[in-house]
Amino acid sequence: MSSRHLARSVALQALYEWDFKNMNLELLPEILKRNEHEFAFDLQDTGYIDELVHKVIEHRGQLDKIIEKAAPLWPVDQISIIDRNILRIGLYELLYAKKDEVPPKVAINEAIEIAKNFGGENSGKFVNGVLGTVFREMGGEEKQSEDK
Repeated sequence: MSSRHLARSVALQALYEWDFKNMNLELLPEILKRNEHEFAFDLQDTGYIDELVHKVIEHRGQLDKIIEKAAPLWPVDQISIIDRNILRIGLYELLYAKKDEVPPKVAINEAIEIAKNFGGENSGKFVNGVLGTVFREMGGEEKQSEDK
């Protein structure tokens, strides 16, 4: 497993716990420390885990609005905690990460893989649909066609 994939998985677990505990920011340092110790004990650098968690929380309002627009039949509070945090991570990487570090297709594919591993039976398809919609609205398909 690549270190970035592991970082995303640990960030998801931390965000899940934080979300489950009513998004209490006072608990976040303890949640991060425990998840990094338990699941990323052999990871040399946990910086990407910390970045993902803090940036997703920082942009949560904007990310949730995008989710609601891309999946209008699914209010964010009715999406499973796992799926909504996978979407938040995927959207953060798709919209805010440096494209040379995390290309859009990588952000989408990683989110789908994590959804298949951690989510329910249809999580991968749901995440793919939402992130694919956002990517197309960003003009991603046209840019990809022009590159060929």
